[in-house]
Amino acid sequence: MGYDLGLAARCQDMLPQNPAISQKKMFGGLAYLLNGNMAFGIHKDHLMVRVGPDAYDASMELPETLPFDLTERSMKGWILVSPAGLEEDGQLKEWVVSGLRFAESLPAK
Repeated sequence: MGYDLGLAARCQDMLPQNPAISQKKMFGGLAYLLNGNMAFGIHKDHLMVRVGPDAYDASMELPETLPFDLTERSMKGWILVSPAGLEEDGQLKEWVVSGLRFAESLPAK
């Protein structure tokens, strides 16, 4: 299974006009990078978000979030948001902004 093209279109519509944002196919899905750092992406029908280690525990307490685990080892600082947590555009936008905000805090690659 590829990634959810409808979710990709919704994410694309929410992105600010910024030449530092790019897309790259990764993890069998689609990743969005800011200044070369991954901010968020789409894995199957879930949104993967880079929230950072400091926000990880609080993010995992929210409904519809799961650990990001492609190799049977959870990646601290990354979460998955299930489709039920992305039904409203406002929900999706909050996660997109969260991922972009964290990526913006990193040095450019």
